Amino acid sequence: MIRKISLLLTVLIFMLTVYGSPVKELISSAPGQEDFPNANYLTLFDSTMVDVQESGLSYVNIHRLYKVFTADGAKELSTITFGYDPLSAYVDIKKVVIYRVNGETEELDINEVMDYPAPARAIYWGAREKMLEVGRLEPGDALEVFLFRKGFTYALLQDDISDDERYIPPMRGHFYDIVEFWSNEPILEKVYSTAIPKDKLVQYEFYNGEVRSSAVLKEEKMVYTFTKEDIKPMPHESWQVAWSDVAPKLLISTSPDWYAKSLWFYGVNEDFGSFDVTPEVQAKVDALLKDAYTEMDSISILTHWVADEIRYSGISMGEGEGYTLHKGEMTFLDRCGVCKDKAGMLITMLRAAGFESYPAMTMAGSRIDYIPADQFNHSVTIVKLRNGEYELLDPTWVPFLRELWSSAEQQQNYLMGVPEGADLMITPVSDPENHFIRIDGTSEIKENGDVEGKINLIAEGQTDASIRRMFTGYPMSEWDKNLEAEIKKTHPRAEILKTSYKNPYNYQEGPIKLEITYRIPDYATVTNDEIIFIPVNATQIFTRGMGHLYMNTNIMERKYDFRERCSRLVQLEEQIKLPFKASLTYAPEIEEFNGDVAAFEGEYKLSLKGNVLMLFERITLNKRVYEKEEWPEYRKAVVAQKKFAEEPVILKIEN
Repeated sequence: MIRKISLLLTVLIFMLTVYGSPVKELISSAPGQEDFPNANYLTLFDSTMVDVQESGLSYVNIHRLYKVFTADGAKELSTITFGYDPLSAYVDIKKVVIYRVNGETEELDINEVMDYPAPARAIYWGAREKMLEVGRLEPGDALEVFLFRKGFTYALLQDDISDDERYIPPMRGHFYDIVEFWSNEPILEKVYSTAIPKDKLVQYEFYNGEVRSSAVLKEEKMVYTFTKEDIKPMPHESWQVAWSDVAPKLLISTSPDWYAKSLWFYGVNEDFGSFDVTPEVQAKVDALLKDAYTEMDSISILTHWVADEIRYSGISMGEGEGYTLHKGEMTFLDRCGVCKDKAGMLITMLRAAGFESYPAMTMAGSRIDYIPADQFNHSVTIVKLRNGEYELLDPTWVPFLRELWSSAEQQQNYLMGVPEGADLMITPVSDPENHFIRIDGTSEIKENGDVEGKINLIAEGQTDASIRRMFTGYPMSEWDKNLEAEIKKTHPRAEILKTSYKNPYNYQEGPIKLEITYRIPDYATVTNDEIIFIPVNATQIFTRGMGHLYMNTNIMERKYDFRERCSRLVQLEEQIKLPFKASLTYAPEIEEFNGDVAAFEGEYKLSLKGNVLMLFERITLNKRVYEKEEWPEYRKAVVAQKKFAEEPVILKIEN
């Protein structure tokens, strides 16, 4: 109790030292809404003080002061909510004070704090939230909050141990933190300070901006303090990379390097026996591989079995949460788990088949920077091939897909947990040819303007995945309806006369192929002199396989790097039989180009007889994650395809 009180006093002294005035004076002298016209509330200060113990256990005191500007801001601050995992962290709402605009002060009853299961979806690991209802606030009111936390982010194995022992981080003796210096609402000043035993090696780096920093020796600890003032919300751009890639943040860690984390990750799972092979697992592997002939046959069969047969569903399973993967025996029995369980199941089965296989950690959706703070949210599998190279496998992201490693994860950092240790690595770019969508076919324009035709579609890789999910993500009774809806999104009057496709669950037989026979009444404008229309295959059909068409190309310059789902190749062709011999009066004109990150070529041609119009387009997008300087070239390719989709051809009827 003495320790907690002393820490709280330290926070209060720190506040008086930095700001030099009582809280009420701070509130009255703070800027008003006229200075932040788009803000719902203002954070006057956000102070975090961390006291790190020799074991790595950290005590954290957070002190914040908010000033309400609008009714929406009052609503947002009407409750104080703090999430935590009780297996690895303890949190306490220590004090909450309301400073009314009329000068009254109200301290809330901390006994009213509620502790309840956190809302969850797909993962139910026992996370909880502490909440205190603040009640009605008015513009001009201020809210002061004191919070206390100890522990870390991820749970690990728990034995019958003392209370504080459970909150020591997995890499005992080490400390790390990831501190966001960005916000959706303005902050006048944010201070983060951590006191770390002086004999611990500390690495830190501040990314995407500047911060005022200091390091001061106080008794047996080095106190590192980082201060940033006047933090304003950053404008959002569609399809931008994660905020953690572009917004100001601090990474701090006592772990020496990624090799140390790799060796630790390897050791903690081997010591636990996460990948021990049981007779039941061995028997299943032997049965699955009885017809396998090659190394990749075996790897593919096992990866797809785990991907398809182990349901993604996370429930609290006791020992093995966090960085320690549940044993394959458990996952094999339960037939469910989260990414690390699916990865661990695959490792176990690969080992049963005689392969050398290990886990890896990655960060889906954002970059991992080089300071070894634990920037991970996803677990995958690696297998060593006969040539000595490691191959990445991801049974979480490839259910009913043809890939073994989802190319939606290209240009993504990862760390392998291998016996020799490993540095941080990045997945390579996947060739656009691996993710093509090709739509071709024939059609006929009737004299009355109706069009009848056939669409042939074939797709591979991640584009195959986008198309295939129209089937595997829905009951069989919805399959034909989904195909019809896909055409009707662009052509509401379309009539689907016939569809043809193979069983979409037989994904290993080859790329998905569709045939659709259709009719669209009054599609073309046919006069005595002209025929005006856009070829069906040029229009934005099957955009689920062409996500780039959703890009906002009205943006001329980007502030941030941006990302796509995957590299991609699009090829569109159509032969349109005309009701009359004609000459081409107008067609969209686009300069063809072949750039470093994108390319486009496209044209219309008439047959020698003048009664068949031929369309050809080819769009190449070479990456998943692009630098902002690459936007003009990428945009140029997308704009070109959109122009072909939106501008009609005009044909003059020849007598």
